[in-house]
Amino acid sequence: MRMQQTIERKLSEAFAPGRLEVLNESHQHSVPPGSETHFKVVLVSAAFEGKRSVARHQQVYKVLAEELAGGVHALALHTFTPAEWAQRAAGAPDSPACMGGGKHDH
Repeated sequence: MRMQQTIERKLSEAFAPGRLEVLNESHQHSVPPGSETHFKVVLVSAAFEGKRSVARHQQVYKVLAEELAGGVHALALHTFTPAEWAQRAAGAPDSPACMGGGKHDH
């Protein structure tokens, strides 16, 4: 199973999301073609009700601990309650540009 599919499955099982997007953004970084190391995650779940952003991210990190200890280098997390998501007209923000760390120009 590909890393993206594993992340999607684990987050779906753990959070019963109203919306889940897992986007492989590895191509925007200094990694070999076909890599699965950098992901943007948009996760809308009632499980985040009453929790601050840090606590939400900690929940996601706990679910994906194995992947983060392995091949996943970075997660851009955008976590929302259903009410918060409903108020966002523009959807999730774009991920920041890669700041380098490799031999290739960006």
